Amino acid sequence: MDIQSPQLFNTNLPPDTVLGSKYLNPGYLFDKEVGILQNLWNLITDENTISTYKTILFIFAMFFITIIFYSFIRMLEIRRKEKKHLQHEIEEYAHHQTEQEQKKAEGEIISKNERWRQVLHLLFSTNPNDWKLSIVEADAMLEILLGELGFIGENLGEKLKLAGEKGFRPLNRAWEVHTIRNRIAHEGSIFELSHHEAKRVIALYEQIFREFGYI
Repeated sequence: MDIQSPQLFNTNLPPDTVLGSKYLNPGYLFDKEVGILQNLWNLITDENTISTYKTILFIFAMFFITIIFYSFIRMLEIRRKEKKHLQHEIEEYAHHQTEQEQKKAEGEIISKNERWRQVLHLLFSTNPNDWKLSIVEADAMLEILLGELGFIGENLGEKLKLAGEKGFRPLNRAWEVHTIRNRIAHEGSIFELSHHEAKRVIALYEQIFREFGYI
């Protein structure tokens, strides 16, 4: 069967075939793309569309301006609070230092007993553990005092029992502070002691010591 080459490459195909479809025609496709782009450009450049864009951009701009303004105000408030807190901390520290120096000076004037001054130094420390140590140290001083007064015993408890039999005047106060000292020793960190309570206990020790001229 002899097929001539001009017939094989004939471009005049029927329009209803796949290869002859207009949707595969480059010219048709180009015209369609140009039309689509032209319609899109018209839509974008339309006054109504531009107005809508402006409205949306304005809303977004106002939203972000509001966020920036709010963040700026909050930052100023935080800085003001931090400055106020820092000022308060500085004042508290200065007051505490003045109080420490005053108590130390008073301790040196009131008493020449070095051990008692150490008790006061621990009492006015910022560390709560030092408050407990001040009571333990004062209790040790009380045991020495009772020994010097002639009350014999292996520990302070035994000396207080003997002192009670011989009419030791501040016996009740001595037992009270010694009981607190024992709780500190036995309960350790579990025992909670406020600074106010520590001052009250040390004041009781001081009354006993001054009654016998020990400090």
